[in-house]
Amino acid sequence: MSYLLIFLLISFIVSSVGWYYFIYFFSIGYGLSISALSVATAAMFWSEMSLPVAILCCVLFVYGIRLALYLFIRERKSASYKKILYQPENTTHKPMFVMFMIWISCALLYVGQMSPAIFYLNNLKENMAVNEVWAWIGAVLATMGVAIEMIADAQKSAAKKVNAHRYVDTGLYRIVRCPNYFGEVLMWTGSFVICFGACCSVWQWVVASLGYIGIVYVMFSGARRLELRQTEVYGSMPEFQAYIKRTPLILPFLPIYSVARHTWLKG
Repeated sequence: MSYLLIFLLISFIVSSVGWYYFIYFFSIGYGLSISALSVATAAMFWSEMSLPVAILCCVLFVYGIRLALYLFIRERKSASYKKILYQPENTTHKPMFVMFMIWISCALLYVGQMSPAIFYLNNLKENMAVNEVWAWIGAVLATMGVAIEMIADAQKSAAKKVNAHRYVDTGLYRIVRCPNYFGEVLMWTGSFVICFGACCSVWQWVVASLGYIGIVYVMFSGARRLELRQTEVYGSMPEFQAYIKRTPLILPFLPIYSVARHTWLKG
């Protein structure tokens, strides 16, 4: 278990960008932490690295760098995003204890998310009978997730250039209202399923499960915030009401159309 402390230290160091502005703990710091942990995983277990896990690490590295750059550029260029990012409740000074708790929680979550690949390679190093089939399944799902997220972001950007004041319901947005969040859930599902072939111990399952549950919660929390914001902006439009009644919020083909009333998702 001591090897996890190295990854936790890396997560603490990289996510400390949040001390500049606390939102960065779970935005830019999130992306940079995932990229750094992917590199650290490959470096620490290079001699045990298998092709599917190498693909997964590459996918997560690209995802993290892309996310951090996307958020950084968006903050600089989008006035509407900057208005949301720097709204009064975000810029209010946070007590030191709260800042530390956010920092600790984020660092632990990011390590938990990366832990399936870490456990797989560590257990392989310990000569356990790991199953590479699950690693391949995980790598494929994660790659699909990142691809969906990238396509969704590109489609949204293109649609907003045509009409910046209309909600997006074209492309992947015809199938699900938050395809980028769905892509991320799929990506981390791919990471998590590696545990099924990693000969994980009970405590390893606990760590990986907490990481997976944590990020799924974050995605649904983000979808709830988006739902509330879109309802406030577009709620009076009959065509928008028809769109949200027929289009699932975050998981395609599952009839979950709203989570607005679930205040426990408030992040």
